[in-house]
Amino acid sequence: MRTAVVIGTGLIGTSVALALTDRGVTVHLVDHDPSRARTAAARGAGTDAPPEGPVDLAVVAVPPARVAGTLADAMRAGTARGYLDVASVKGGPLRELEALGADLSAYIGTHPMSGKEQSGPLAGSGDLFEGRPWVLTPTRDTDTEVLNLALELVALCRAVPVVMDADAHDRAVALVSHTPQLVSSMVAARLEEAEETAVRLCGQGIRDVTRIAGSDPRMWVDILSANPGPVADVLAALAADLDGAVRALRALQSPDGDERRKGVTGVEDVLRRGNTGRGRVPGKHGTAPAAYETVAVLISDQPGELARIFADAGKAGVNVEDVRIEHATGQQAGVVQLMVAPAAAPPLAAALRERGWALRQ
Repeated sequence: MRTAVVIGTGLIGTSVALALTDRGVTVHLVDHDPSRARTAAARGAGTDAPPEGPVDLAVVAVPPARVAGTLADAMRAGTARGYLDVASVKGGPLRELEALGADLSAYIGTHPMSGKEQSGPLAGSGDLFEGRPWVLTPTRDTDTEVLNLALELVALCRAVPVVMDADAHDRAVALVSHTPQLVSSMVAARLEEAEETAVRLCGQGIRDVTRIAGSDPRMWVDILSANPGPVADVLAALAADLDGAVRALRALQSPDGDERRKGVTGVEDVLRRGNTGRGRVPGKHGTAPAAYETVAVLISDQPGELARIFADAGKAGVNVEDVRIEHATGQQAGVVQLMVAPAAAPPLAAALRERGWALRQ
């Protein structure tokens, strides 16, 4: 691939353009708002000048409702040899494109499984997709050359290709992406009218659950409008679990011993099922989840403190597999949780103590 057009310069489109430009591809940027294309170009994502002729690949990075029309327009204009979109929903746009009479041999649907809470060209990053799954949904009509162009794009963005059926993809993202967004937003909404004293008690758990609730509502309305059925199916199953949890908790208030025991069983059941489901979430680099030990280090909120911790861990010959930071309420301090292989935890703890770090038991 030597040339490409990216249509839509939001977070994903700009990130694709930055990754391609970094790898030597000439990228032309198009957006319904020319100022966004100029902003992306100023960031080094390509040029907002139109190409002189057909490019190798057109990447459509617009909201799901606009994907089919944008693709059809680009195809009629002869923009490229191959066309793909990066929308988070695949079945609907494919059927709309087919209804418009487009040449499906030149098209493949794709979806990079990566993003941020921020949006727009200023949020784009050339390394956004590194190591992340990138779903490809070819049909029986997809030309081999177009599939190869899509695979090349994924490789240039350093992502990991995953081939799926379009409707299977939509059911999958309803479960692992779209429903979590709604649930996160619903939990965060409980804080809207909460008393200030309650909000001040927020810890890492509520921060984890509500992190993605900061996403752009307009963007998510577009996404959910394109995949309402599968998301509603997952929410209906979740609602049944919620009803069961409510009944179990009410039973725990009962003066009747048998009812309380039923309540304990019901609560324990949902927690155990949660353990089982959490255990299926892929671990580091997409491998099977691994069990890590946590070494908790007290840290002040000063420049260079994190760098010192990682440097001292490196001197101890320990690889930090993951890290979390828990900030103390009302203090310029916190706790850094270093996740390491179980065998590495004791020597790391000893090495950090030796270097003057205070550890939390």
